[in-house]
Amino acid sequence: MRTLMQIAEDARRSKYAVAKLGTNDKNRGILAIADTLMAHADEIIAANRIDIENGRAAGLNDGLIDRLMLDEKRIAGIAEGCRQVAALPDPVGEVLWMHKRPNGLNIGQKRVPMGVIGIIYEARPNVTVDAAVLCFKAGSACILRGGKEAIRSNRCAAELMRGALVQAGLPADCISLVQDTSHETANELMHLDGYVDVLIPR
Repeated sequence: MRTLMQIAEDARRSKYAVAKLGTNDKNRGILAIADTLMAHADEIIAANRIDIENGRAAGLNDGLIDRLMLDEKRIAGIAEGCRQVAALPDPVGEVLWMHKRPNGLNIGQKRVPMGVIGIIYEARPNVTVDAAVLCFKAGSACILRGGKEAIRSNRCAAELMRGALVQAGLPADCISLVQDTSHETANELMHLDGYVDVLIPR
């Protein structure tokens, strides 16, 4: 198991590779993720079943259990969400505005990748995939830190996504999951200056 610092170092290296990917390569990776999730739905459901059992044993209410639960229909929905992201216009390189100054100098604003995006969220395993593919589409690497209630589901989904990128010849380290779900690790992630460029506590 990689430490958070190892994950951060790998993500920082991979952000340069993913930032250079063209639209076709990014879409190819996202569609590979969608296909892989569907092909391995049984593995995800088996991992999720353990999270559900542990959640019930820990006294999670029915609402939280429902948010946590994955079945074939929900996994199909997650995969469809990936395909919808692939179909979106590529935001990287879009020029938002451009003005020519009296001295002839052009000044404008253009969308560029953010770098490494850290995301902290709770017991919603679908967020693991949603966040990863949105970051990938935007040319950024991500470090995902989900809640302990969904750790097995998240771990399975993250490994499948990374494997899909490897099979597609794309940088897998642009998607990483923090395995340690302690508060200390979340705090450490929030203080990784020089590694994490944007932090989203969801």
